[in-house]
Amino acid sequence: MSLFEALKIAIAFLPIIIFLVSMWLFDSFQLLKKKDVILAIVVGLVVAGLAILVNSSIIQYTEISRVAFSRFIAPVTEEILKILFVIYLIRASKVGFMVDAAILGFAVGAGFAIIENIYYLGVLTEADLLTWFVRGFGTAVMHGGTTAIAAIISKDLSDRKKWSPILIFIPGLSAAILLHALFNMFILPPTTSTLFIILVLPPVFYAVFKKSEQNTREWLGTGLDSDLEMLQILKAGNISETKIGKYLKSIQDKFPPLVVGDIICYLRIYLELSIKAKGILILKESGIDLPPEPEMEAQFIELNYLDKQIGKTGKLAIQPLLKINNTDLWQLSMMRS
Repeated sequence: MSLFEALKIAIAFLPIIIFLVSMWLFDSFQLLKKKDVILAIVVGLVVAGLAILVNSSIIQYTEISRVAFSRFIAPVTEEILKILFVIYLIRASKVGFMVDAAILGFAVGAGFAIIENIYYLGVLTEADLLTWFVRGFGTAVMHGGTTAIAAIISKDLSDRKKWSPILIFIPGLSAAILLHALFNMFILPPTTSTLFIILVLPPVFYAVFKKSEQNTREWLGTGLDSDLEMLQILKAGNISETKIGKYLKSIQDKFPPLVVGDIICYLRIYLELSIKAKGILILKESGIDLPPEPEMEAQFIELNYLDKQIGKTGKLAIQPLLKINNTDLWQLSMMRS
C-alpha cells in the first residue's frame, strides 16, 4: 500500500472515530458501556447498507439527477433511517440523559459514515487528499453530528413535553434533515463547510454535556432526598397519619384490599431500587464502580410481579406519589443491565 493510499484511509476513518471516542471519554458519568456504543455503530453500518439500497432504488425509478437527489432526497431518507434506532432507545427508556443520547446518536452516524466512506474509497479512486479531507472531516462528522443533534432534541422533548410519540421526534428529525441538506447544497465551499463543522460542533456538544451534567446532578440531589423521605414514611409504621397514607386511603374504595397492599409493596421496592440506582451514579462519577447486589435481581422479579398485580390503573393511581419520568424509568433499566 502506498503512502497516498494509507493517508486516504486514515483521513476517511480516523476523524469520526476520534470524535466519537472523545465524546464518550468526556462524559464524566460514563453511563454508557462500550458494548452500547459498539452496538450503535453496528446499527449505523446496517442503516448505511439499507440507505444505499433505498437511495439506489429511488434514483433508478424516478430518474432524478444525482445533484438534486443529494440535495433534496438523500438528507430525508438517510436521516429518517439513522434516527430509527434513537427513537427505539428513547421510547424503551434505555437512554437516561441528553449526553447519552448524543453519544449513541453520533455512534449511529459514525457507523453510517464508515460504510459510506468504504463505498467511496472504491468509487473515488482518483480523488485527491483535499477531497478526502472534506469527506473525512466534513461529511463523516456531519453524519454523526446531525444524528446526535436529532437525538439531543428528541431526548430533551421527551423529558419535558407530554406530546404524542410521533410529534416528539419530528423537531429533531427536521433539524437533522435541514442541516444535512444545507451541507449537501454547498452554499459554502466544501473546505469552508468542513472547517465550520470542525469549529462549531465541539463547542455545541461541550455545552450540551455541561447542561446534561447539571441536570443529572439536580435530578440526583432532589430525587434522592424525596425517595429517602418517602421510604422512611413507608417504613415508619404510622403511614395512615401522613399525606401518603391519606392519599392511599382515598383510593382504597377503588381497589380491593389485596391490591392496595400490593401498591404499598410496589412503592417500597421501587423506592429502594431508585435509591440504590442514584447511589451507584454518585459513586460512578467519583470513579467507583460497585458490583450489583445479589438480592437486587430478586427485587426486580418482585417488582415485575407487583407491576402485573396492580395493573395500569394501579400505576396511574400511584403516579402522583412517585412522579415517575423517563429518567426514573431509565435508572431501573440501567440497574438491571
